[in-house]
Amino acid sequence: MMADTYTYQVRDASGNLRSGTIVADNQGLVLERLREQGLVPVSIAIQKGLKFNTEFNVRQKVRLKDLAIFSRQFSTMVSAGLPMLRALATLETQTGSKPLAKAVADVRIEVEKGSSLSGAMAKHPKVFNNLYVAMVKSGETGGVLDAVLDRLAGNLEREVSLRGRIKSAMTYPIVVLGFVTLIMMAMLIFIVPQFKSIYAELHGTLPLPTRILLAISDAVRHDFIFVILAIVAIVVATRRWKRTEQGRRFFDKLKLRAPIFGPLFQKTALSRFARTLSVMSKSGVPIIQSLDVVAETVNNAVVSDAVRDVQESVKQGESIAKPLSRHEVFPGMVVQMLTVGEETGALDTMLEKIAEFYDDEVTAAVDSLTSILEPVMIAIVGGAVGMAVIALYMPMFNIINLIK
Repeated sequence: MMADTYTYQVRDASGNLRSGTIVADNQGLVLERLREQGLVPVSIAIQKGLKFNTEFNVRQKVRLKDLAIFSRQFSTMVSAGLPMLRALATLETQTGSKPLAKAVADVRIEVEKGSSLSGAMAKHPKVFNNLYVAMVKSGETGGVLDAVLDRLAGNLEREVSLRGRIKSAMTYPIVVLGFVTLIMMAMLIFIVPQFKSIYAELHGTLPLPTRILLAISDAVRHDFIFVILAIVAIVVATRRWKRTEQGRRFFDKLKLRAPIFGPLFQKTALSRFARTLSVMSKSGVPIIQSLDVVAETVNNAVVSDAVRDVQESVKQGESIAKPLSRHEVFPGMVVQMLTVGEETGALDTMLEKIAEFYDDEVTAAVDSLTSILEPVMIAIVGGAVGMAVIALYMPMFNIINLIK
């Protein structure tokens, strides 16, 4: 049965009138949850005309930042001794993310019916991924749910920070490339046609670069819609291929080998690998299951292949570090540190040190990229515009021979 959205008016402990919405299976559950929060219900009614919007919002993606805030608040409430159902009900009304609120409401309803927290979260894989579910399950089993949620919150907060640094590094080149595109489009539509009419009167053979530029200008001016459709088709086809196993592996390899940005992507992947494995290991998740989850969440097919190799090695009773040495994406320093960690029984600590090291490396790489990208982008802008201008003016250098 699908839960409904109810509007309510209540009085709090101070006698103040408050209103809001809440998602529940029936009115009785709404009453129970409001009373658990120490509120006195005044009126409760089903909110009409919002079923389409609710379903639409569920399909929206939950931001990582919202999930990190939810995890931190959930950890605080559980550690303070608040009953789980009451904590979930409170978080449902507090979160500013509607799709997350709907998912939390569904989780609470499942828990009310007798399901475990991890089992209820597993029904929402787009909100709570395998890493989240596996760690919550380990926290439930070991009776340390608050500690596990705290580790999850910390891991998510670091991931949010990491993504923010990468986005800041990518913003500048994207803006500059967009600026170059606008300049080139303006030249092709307004400036190049003026030169074409001049060169048409010369009746000579134009240089190859000039002919190519004039052909591109004609295509953009007269077949603009078809050019846009072709670009859209290429983008859509590329994105679909990227979702396939072969396409994902190709693009992930390309990212690691890309000039300037390649080292940043590698350090980011290594930080995510070490941080995730460290957090799961500390939370008591079995190593085979941890490696399986890491392979799915590391967000790079090349690193994922290496983790799968490690998993097979561990299944056969071997070490974690040895198979990593067969993969170029893992530097010798990482392999050596993991070897020492296994030998001393401090693998968790060593993984955390690796993660901290690469977090610092990513920060330093982003700072250096900011200074490197400016002259590189200026060179790209100058080169693109300069080549177009040279192609336009090349016939001028041979204008005497062109005039007949």
